[in-house]
Amino acid sequence: MQLHQLRYFVAVAEVRHFTQAADLVGITQPSLSKQIHALETGLGAPLFERVRGNIALTSAGEVLLPLAKRILADVDTATREVQELVGLRRGRVRLGATPSLATSLAPPVLRRFRDAHPTVDLRVEESGSQDLVRDLLRGDLDLALIIMPSAGTDPGLRADPILRESLVVASVDPLPGAPDGGELRITDLRDQPLVMFREGYDLRDATLQACREAGFEPRLSVDGGELDAVLSFVEAGLGVALVPGVAVARRPGIRVTRLARPGVRRTIAVARRRDVVPTHAGRELRRILLEYVHDATFGNELPPGVEPLP
Repeated sequence: MQLHQLRYFVAVAEVRHFTQAADLVGITQPSLSKQIHALETGLGAPLFERVRGNIALTSAGEVLLPLAKRILADVDTATREVQELVGLRRGRVRLGATPSLATSLAPPVLRRFRDAHPTVDLRVEESGSQDLVRDLLRGDLDLALIIMPSAGTDPGLRADPILRESLVVASVDPLPGAPDGGELRITDLRDQPLVMFREGYDLRDATLQACREAGFEPRLSVDGGELDAVLSFVEAGLGVALVPGVAVARRPGIRVTRLARPGVRRTIAVARRRDVVPTHAGRELRRILLEYVHDATFGNELPPGVEPLP
């Protein structure tokens, strides 16, 4: 098994077409087919099969694909690390963040990083925590700002808690049980129509868990949406939603109501793959992130509803 064979295999698996994969990796189609055949011979199992004219992975191919991507990601990381050390090229760092953190915590951190390291290539992915965890494990991200799940993170990750974030109730009109400046209990949402986030969104899990622990199943008015869509649905009067306080800071049309203690709080963590040594750029971004959290804490500059962990 050779690295170039794994690259060819991943290319075919992603585009499901031998000629397109050959163009993607810069070789001829017969050469690519020959290398795939050599890989299959070495492994002792076919990796692809044709189903009604389409290319599909066999069971052996399904097993190999995530392993091949991880191996190639590790090789790329090792190459960048050595090249950074000898100064052959500029560094690169790939940061993931949830939508609320991408618009609140990430910008000042990335500003500090850019000021200190103007030649490093910065790439940012905005998505839900579950998607970010998947991308970390696949080697597609170096660091991610995620929400810690109640069941704990994947053992393949190292996740360091740094902040705690409170959720608030977003609505257009005042809600029964909460006069202006007052607080709501989760049970006050029993009869309220809720706008719900899409499957796989950690805010969906947090909302459902809070309602069920309070003894009721929420009544959904709209089911499915990213953060911006959910807030727009709330603005349209379609229902209320549990959201991070930072998400509604620039939404004057939305009324914010705090939750009475214990409320619904989430733990923000900075995560990376446990089995991969971070690049210089990745280590530096993490250092600057922690430095910013420290400075913002003592300067009272953390976003609303966010507090440092001891």
